[in-house]
Amino acid sequence: MIIALDAMGGDFAPVSTVEGAIFAAKESEHKIVLVGPEKLIFKELLKHNKRYDLASLNIEIVDAPEIITMNEHPVKAVRQKRKSSLCVCAQLVANGKANAFISLGNSGAAMAAALFYLKRIDGVLRPAISTAFPTINGFCIIADVGANVDCAPEYLLQFGIMSSLFCEKVAGIEKPRVGLVSIGEEPIKGNKTTLAAFELLKKTDINFIGNIEGLDIPRAKADVVICDGFVGNVILKFGEGLAEMMLKLVRKGLRRYPVAWASLPLLWLAIKDLRKKVDYSEFGGAPLLGVDGICIIGHGSSDGKAVKNAIFAGIKAVNHNLAIEIKEAIARCGKGC
Repeated sequence: MIIALDAMGGDFAPVSTVEGAIFAAKESEHKIVLVGPEKLIFKELLKHNKRYDLASLNIEIVDAPEIITMNEHPVKAVRQKRKSSLCVCAQLVANGKANAFISLGNSGAAMAAALFYLKRIDGVLRPAISTAFPTINGFCIIADVGANVDCAPEYLLQFGIMSSLFCEKVAGIEKPRVGLVSIGEEPIKGNKTTLAAFELLKKTDINFIGNIEGLDIPRAKADVVICDGFVGNVILKFGEGLAEMMLKLVRKGLRRYPVAWASLPLLWLAIKDLRKKVDYSEFGGAPLLGVDGICIIGHGSSDGKAVKNAIFAGIKAVNHNLAIEIKEAIARCGKGC
């Protein structure tokens, strides 16, 4: 298997991406292709020469002289910078020279590149950016978290089908519970879009549990959370900010009450467990659902560990034939779900 990694994507690239590629190559037999300016990537690789036997690692560099930054317009950048690290990654998958591509950079550009080069799966109305979100019992999958800020009910229906399949096949959750984000649990609550989506979702063969409220997400009421990209992005960013606030409050409390330091050895394992639960690097990345190939989009602030986990998310998606499974599920839905 060959995984193409956008070596220039992310806030700390190419430092984090090169490090993540090395971590993944050490733990896997699959080839990792670092895509970006060849001299710059090679220079970064050499920094690890003393610590790792680079010659033994299955890593290759593919030159891509252009870079798409975080503040560029996604569609415009993809059209104008076809030799960018991101576009070349997508081209490698489209041409059959890689099985998946990973990007931690401009998520809008990653979606645009995937749509431009890989195309949508037949029958898919809109792709969805999914992501893992921590809950009291582990995590759930939220879709969409930014690709589609305005959605038709049919889009939400397909998000539910695709995310449920991803959760079952890749995350290993049997019959994942699918919930639709609304302002109340009752079927009569919501706006026109969610009310119509509710009626569509309940007619499918997925494990649709009905409406869920925002407080139900961290309580792990659903394994798959369906919403439009506007709501999903707000949930995601609020969750990240809340987790950061909680950890800062713990530190502040310890400084305020010096006697609390005496109990720190007893609390430390619990604090470490909390940090791990809310750490996005544990999840790495999640697939862009609905494109005809595997594209994993990760967090812009990813470190080497998160990059490694994003690579392994891509490997899992390929191993489970996720794109093919989604294609078959969408075709069945077109015939009545």
